Amino acid sequence: MFSAAKISPISKVRGKLSFQGDKSISHRAVMFASLAKGASTIHNPSSGEDVHSTIRIFKQLGCNIKEDTDYIRVVGRGFKHFEEPLTELYAGNSGTTARLMAGILVHQNFNSTLTGDDSLSRRPMFRISSPLAEMGAKINLFNNKTLPMHIAAVKKMRPIKYLLKIPSAQIKSAILISGLFVDEPSTVIEFAESRNHTELMLGLRVEKVPEGNLITVSRKNYPQSCNYLIPGDISSAAFFIVLALLLPDSELRIEGVSLNPTRSGFLKVLREMGADIEELNRRTYNNEVHGDLLVRSSELHNVAIPKDLIPNIIDEIPALTIAGLFSEGVFKITHAKELRVKECDRIAAMCSNLKLIGSDVEEYTEGYTFTGRKFDVPDDITFRTFYDHRIAMSFSILSFLLKDGAKIDNLACINISNPTFFTDIQKISG
Repeated sequence: MFSAAKISPISKVRGKLSFQGDKSISHRAVMFASLAKGASTIHNPSSGEDVHSTIRIFKQLGCNIKEDTDYIRVVGRGFKHFEEPLTELYAGNSGTTARLMAGILVHQNFNSTLTGDDSLSRRPMFRISSPLAEMGAKINLFNNKTLPMHIAAVKKMRPIKYLLKIPSAQIKSAILISGLFVDEPSTVIEFAESRNHTELMLGLRVEKVPEGNLITVSRKNYPQSCNYLIPGDISSAAFFIVLALLLPDSELRIEGVSLNPTRSGFLKVLREMGADIEELNRRTYNNEVHGDLLVRSSELHNVAIPKDLIPNIIDEIPALTIAGLFSEGVFKITHAKELRVKECDRIAAMCSNLKLIGSDVEEYTEGYTFTGRKFDVPDDITFRTFYDHRIAMSFSILSFLLKDGAKIDNLACINISNPTFFTDIQKISG
């Protein structure tokens, strides 16, 4: 059990921050460096617990991985040369670890089992096992749905042409990573663009077709050892951006953050809401766009969010909701059923907490809606995190904005993605 922690209000933020490496890109850098033969260096990796889950698994598979303050040194094993693990492979709370590792493990010359914590063990895995089975993989899931995932060695896998039914970067990446082990080309077609870090880091060919994006992969794209520079995590920065926008007399510069177009929909929505966010010092490394953001206090109004943008902003919806709470007009999220199967049911979690402050929030199967600037905070309120790091950070930001602050029932889960969250708050709030 965790005891509730009180968060006191702050009046303004000023200064500059840089964030640890983007979590999604850090996962992939560790994976591709471990697949490659020889030494690679990953600069500015995420130190969150999720990425450590990926590192821990590759150590079990025989990779020599040295972690330092601001870099990771990986000596990869090369094509299908991992060692057979002596125990189950524990992915912790990390859906990215479990789903992308499946695409790797199905090609190894040994059996393996992927497990996770209670939260991850409730998340759907059939969406990964089904396309991998079409490629020839032998995967057994608990009740044919969830972890543990038992993977049997097979002699040969085949290419696949797969039309994504769900706009998910994890499903897409699991298939693409699996395609790295097959000589003949595999293709994935996505009707709605999701984050494209796998395609960029592997240099995959992406074509526009009537159905959407057609992505091609084969063993020709198998990664080689190299140096990676990970941009700051835009999803972690999102909470600080919202805080700076909503607190009066605030100005915050965020340096070296990811500006990948498939991740910047959050910024697009905020700008349409009236946010003063200036982009500076744009540059590219490892095919990923980095840059600085200058954020100033702004009066915001809620706007319609198009459904085709939802896959782009799925992780930032909790932070965006807090911005909507303090904005004029009606805030509405639709076509976001994927939020139901994150670390918790984020639709239910957001609505439950918003009701605690008297918001007129209405919950739907695929989203929710409420009127901005219409809430009444009772005394001695305690928000629930549901052990979800993004719910915890969202309602921490809300607590900083409330006149009397508020309590949060569990802040430990923030370490899953951003262990320096409160240290960074102190830096910019004095």
